[in-house]
Amino acid sequence: MGRLAPLFIIIAASLWGVDGIVLRPSLYNLPVPLVVLVESAIVALLLTPVFKNQFSKIGLLDRKDLFSFFLVALFGGAIGTMSITKALFYVNFVNLSVVILIQKLQPVFALILASIILREKLPKEFFIWAGFAIGGAYLMTFGLTVPNLSTGDKTVIAAGLSLIAAFSFGSSTVFSKRALRNVGFELGTYLRFLFSAIIMLVVASLFGGISEITTISGSQWLIFLLIAFTTGGAAIFLYYYGLKKVTASVATICELAFPLTAVILEYFIYGNILDPVQWLGVVILIFSIIKVSSIK
Repeated sequence: MGRLAPLFIIIAASLWGVDGIVLRPSLYNLPVPLVVLVESAIVALLLTPVFKNQFSKIGLLDRKDLFSFFLVALFGGAIGTMSITKALFYVNFVNLSVVILIQKLQPVFALILASIILREKLPKEFFIWAGFAIGGAYLMTFGLTVPNLSTGDKTVIAAGLSLIAAFSFGSSTVFSKRALRNVGFELGTYLRFLFSAIIMLVVASLFGGISEITTISGSQWLIFLLIAFTTGGAAIFLYYYGLKKVTASVATICELAFPLTAVILEYFIYGNILDPVQWLGVVILIFSIIKVSSIK
């Protein structure tokens, strides 16, 4: 199963693509802190009965382990998720190019942090295929053009939020690898959402949003539950299973499967067809992910 670990990360990243393009648009009218709080809290509440017998294991974790999970929740569960959600809201889920930009920059931050914090030794071959993967993802999304950031102030703000999300998710990948050293991926999934829910409860209380929980419609509650069982809790469960068995550097390249999913969904939902250059990017991305995943 160890050889299949990168596949689980790719599946998780693909599910996140579905979340951003198919599910999250239905929550557009809600405050961003409330959206992130509810989705984190639902998963935490659902998993609490499952892991109540393992609370003693949590007490055995040292401060460094707990602090790592706090950082994962802070950067990945709170800052990163709020930033990408707000960025999508700003472009009204139409101008996907700016938001997808985060997946081109996230590996840059993750690779740097992995070498500094985790001291992962990366062979030259890794950087070659990692570069091809990032380049292929860029071609797939933008072709031979430069991302258009001059369509209005909201688009520029979305680009800034995407940068914040890129750093946050890149950091979360590295901190997740550190956090999983002494716990299983199952308990790690629970702790990630538990810490995220606690942090977001504080954020939503300080910056508003909790009072609007009564405005969530029945269909939106169903969307939240769907996110919890698919692109939220289930995706993190698969992701942590894979991350437990591969390096953070490999994981962050496998996460580039998100833009591939986004392009496919954009075609089926919005009717946008890829040009030959973009299809070349798809081939380069997939081949590079396979190559980088095979590096020991």
